[in-house]
Amino acid sequence: MKKEQKIRLGISIGDLNGIGSEVVLKTFEDSRMLDFCTPVIFASVKILSFLKKHYESTTNLHGIDTTAQILDGKINVLNVWKEPVDINFGTEEEKIGEYAIKSLKAATEALKNDEIDVLVTAPINKHSIQSETFNFPGHTDYLNQELEGNSLMFMITDTLKVGLLTDHVAVKDIADTITPELIEQKINTIHLALKQDFGISKPKIAVLGINPHSGDNGVIGKEDEEVLKPTIKKINESGILVYGPYAADSFFGSNTHKAFDAVVASYHDQGLIPFKTLSFGKGVNYTAGLNKVRTSPDHGTAFEIAGKNKADNSSFKEAVFAALKIYKNRKEYAELTKNPLKKQPRKAQNKSKSE
Repeated sequence: MKKEQKIRLGISIGDLNGIGSEVVLKTFEDSRMLDFCTPVIFASVKILSFLKKHYESTTNLHGIDTTAQILDGKINVLNVWKEPVDINFGTEEEKIGEYAIKSLKAATEALKNDEIDVLVTAPINKHSIQSETFNFPGHTDYLNQELEGNSLMFMITDTLKVGLLTDHVAVKDIADTITPELIEQKINTIHLALKQDFGISKPKIAVLGINPHSGDNGVIGKEDEEVLKPTIKKINESGILVYGPYAADSFFGSNTHKAFDAVVASYHDQGLIPFKTLSFGKGVNYTAGLNKVRTSPDHGTAFEIAGKNKADNSSFKEAVFAALKIYKNRKEYAELTKNPLKKQPRKAQNKSKSE
């Protein structure tokens, strides 16, 4: 019997002046991680060897130049560049931003070509990555362009899942951005993700209001009454179990979120402040709605502690396990939902032959 190939886990290295490389190296110091996947880090074996020495890491690295050289049982480092790079921990630098994007683009290309199975992204600095050839607010928007589907920022733990109607949108633009079409698209994406990615057969979804107290019947803004409520009603009538809008200020404090499989926040901070308060260090940022699996830790570059060997790799480790679990769940879901009748005639024929 042919040995099943391990899931190939691609890693984009993020901002080299931040804590990304530290949490990656710490995660794979535990050799048992190689029982679950085959990591492929998109960077440079020279720079990672330097960082390994700096952090006194025991992680063994295997340098490769093409994905054809990937080996199971090794921590593969695919050389996206060969030249030396100057590291200045805790500093925002345009040049380092360029290397972060080189890593991300190479990893995304490998993901599109099925050379890796899933992608985990180490944190980037949103300012230093901007250039004429890369003008996206972050990973999610770039991957939405490169991959198939409609991306949705989905913050997840085993017990809490928070999706966003709008993510990197200025507060002044939120109400105009939230349309019935957007609400339907995002809730449909979350509903499918809960089924195929997390194995929940009949998901229950809560939606938080746009305005304080969900608008108080139009006294504090009309968007909840005129946009959210009728759209939620329409989606509910289609068979999806979605409820709201709920007043956001008391929703998490009253533990109402525990009655639902996912919560949809209207904008970034409305969802991420309670999420990170309840699960910081254990949360994962998952890009739902795309044809490929991408996760990342729920923290940024943490320049203030970069290079000091103080970073906690818990969230990165959770991101790795989440990517692997979602990938397996998707395969299982695809198997369960494919047409079972195709094999039926052959079974009947075999049966008649044996008789």
